[in-house]
Amino acid sequence: MIRTISVDKITENIKEMCIEANHFLSPDMDTVMKEAVDKEESPLGRQILTQLQENLKIAGDDMIPICQDTGMAVIFMEIGQDVHLEGGCLEDAVNEGVRQGYKEGFLRKSVVKDPLIRENTKDNTPAVIHYEMVPGDKVKITVAPKGFGSENMSRVFMLKPAEGIEGVKNAVLTAVRDAGPNACPPMVVGVGIGGTFEKCAILAKKALTRDAGSHSSVPYVKEMEEELLEKINGLGIGPGGLGGRVTALAVNINTYPTHIAGLPVAVNICCHVNRHRTRTI
Repeated sequence: MIRTISVDKITENIKEMCIEANHFLSPDMDTVMKEAVDKEESPLGRQILTQLQENLKIAGDDMIPICQDTGMAVIFMEIGQDVHLEGGCLEDAVNEGVRQGYKEGFLRKSVVKDPLIRENTKDNTPAVIHYEMVPGDKVKITVAPKGFGSENMSRVFMLKPAEGIEGVKNAVLTAVRDAGPNACPPMVVGVGIGGTFEKCAILAKKALTRDAGSHSSVPYVKEMEEELLEKINGLGIGPGGLGGRVTALAVNINTYPTHIAGLPVAVNICCHVNRHRTRTI
């Protein structure tokens, strides 16, 4: 049976989610941030993590963005095939939600209309939207604003199949090591393995929206997540890049089938302000 949803409902939800994501850490990120203070061995690292905790509390209490870079809005839409959307264009509705959220939430507008001419759009649109058709009669929306201090540190590697798992691990460690303090650690590392050049990047981006502390259901991938987290935290970059044990809070890996001749790997790095909100309507 077909279920009808007005696109106005999409707009309203995205507006609220943009504001929430930029003012409050998601519960999973709040948990791992608090745990990080106990794990950090460096006195300076613990001091930085404590200051970050204070910043998060002030942001929530006073409704101030948790980071001055309120990001470019990345939206994942899972649309049930039994849903009929009415009342206008879905893409326009999504962008209107972003526009309203960034205006009403007094969030910084960081998007430029042309990548080279660089005139600000003044409303943080357009968003980057990823659509997926799924079974059912619901729409699942994930809003994940991404700041570019960490986005600029992300990488795509096109490996040879013979490089295998060790090649993937080396690629991830290379990306994190090269990012160093520039990605505002402690960071969350999203990894996409497989697909094509563009598919692995989307896999890595979506991996950032998975709850920190959760793991892949694929046993060897789970082992790789745990091993890479340990190795990254052994690099000595530490909170704020000033040394210490807690360089990363989580490593999340997504995989996808790929061609016999390639092994695409994307590493999408996000600072501790790993913002995401998910709702199903």
